[in-house]
Amino acid sequence: MNNSAPVAARTRGRPRGNPPTRESIVSAARALFLERGYRGTTLRAVAGAVGVDPALIAYHFGSKKGLFADVMQFQCANALAVDDVLGGDPATLPDRLIDAVTNLWEDADFVQLTTQGEEAAEVIREYLERELLARLVEFLGGRDATARATAVVTILGGLIYTRYLNPLPTPAALTPSETRHILTPALRAALTPRPRTGATTGAGRRGSPTSG
Repeated sequence: MNNSAPVAARTRGRPRGNPPTRESIVSAARALFLERGYRGTTLRAVAGAVGVDPALIAYHFGSKKGLFADVMQFQCANALAVDDVLGGDPATLPDRLIDAVTNLWEDADFVQLTTQGEEAAEVIREYLERELLARLVEFLGGRDATARATAVVTILGGLIYTRYLNPLPTPAALTPSETRHILTPALRAALTPRPRTGATTGAGRRGSPTSG
């Protein structure tokens, strides 16, 4: 009679006990994406690095594309921390926006991740629109908040494109401090509330009492 204890079968999906957090999976995936690239990294390899079943990664992230998106979002959120950028002195908000973008894009690991093809470009677009633009609209408030936030993100997007993604010689040669000095006035103008249009002002005048 065999009295030895049965060996527990390895379960799929969410493990018992204290499974690795999403952060630990993202951290392992980031290292593999940097080492092997997007195409060379598999969910099975990430699972092996963390010590979990691949089904757990599929459960959390859906697919390799979803996992890569989380890696990029995590990197963006660390460098371009919107709460920190918006939470300081309003007078220096343009400087903080420029610094956040240049700090992110001067990071060698982040730049390497951005070369992973359309997947990286899609994540960057989503972050700028869903996180930065949406948060700026909420932060600025008022009737022209969307227009002002759009102007800001357009300037920052132009900086990213001409300095990092498809560098032009002159913008690419600037130091981060020079970039800040040149673009801060444009961002300050973009953040300034717009005056009411002439039509609105005229309507107000027509509705007011006239003299004489």
